[in-house]
Amino acid sequence: MIPTFAVKAGQVLDLYARTWQGEALSPGDYVISAEEKTSIQARCRCHPSLPPGRARMMRVNHEYDRGGALAYLAAYDVHRARVFARCEPSTGIVPFANLVAQVMTQQPYASAHRVFWIVDNGSSHRGQASIDRMSQAWPTATLVHTPIHASWVNQVEIYFSIVQRKVVTPNDFYDLADVQARLEAFQDLYNFAARPFNWRYTRTDLEATLKRIAAHEPATT
Repeated sequence: MIPTFAVKAGQVLDLYARTWQGEALSPGDYVISAEEKTSIQARCRCHPSLPPGRARMMRVNHEYDRGGALAYLAAYDVHRARVFARCEPSTGIVPFANLVAQVMTQQPYASAHRVFWIVDNGSSHRGQASIDRMSQAWPTATLVHTPIHASWVNQVEIYFSIVQRKVVTPNDFYDLADVQARLEAFQDLYNFAARPFNWRYTRTDLEATLKRIAAHEPATT
């Protein structure tokens, strides 16, 4: 498990440091971190939520009408700090392909030397089949999988955590159109002022972590 984890996580961390297979990335290479945020529900509260006051916490009514749910797919350019996203009825191979096409058909990615796509092992982009689909549809694109159960390696998850706090919580929406409008408005605002995440965890840090873990494992005979 650890050797496989080290290889896959190391590749991702190298890309964040602008290297691939021991060589520095060129100015024409780009690194995209992509993921889906599933089932964002439109909950219309029976009574409006009340903002926090001087002597009370925020009040959110527990009764609501369900207005459906949608998926929010995002691709984050790691080094340019730019988000490309879309809303879809659900996740899957086709919605993910739509996101890839949305990015790969615009500059600078359309004429890039290479575009690395970092993804997890979700069903929308799992295994060698997803790698083959990507390279066939977009010859300059390379799909790179994170290790299993290692979403923390994928930088777009940081963006999703911001979306969760700033947009989705406490999940007060009139309908799905309201959900989509707020997500798109926040995305525009985020792109206006975004800076790359101060990512400090490197391959060297990973190797040190794995050594500490291995030192606590029971010896095998």
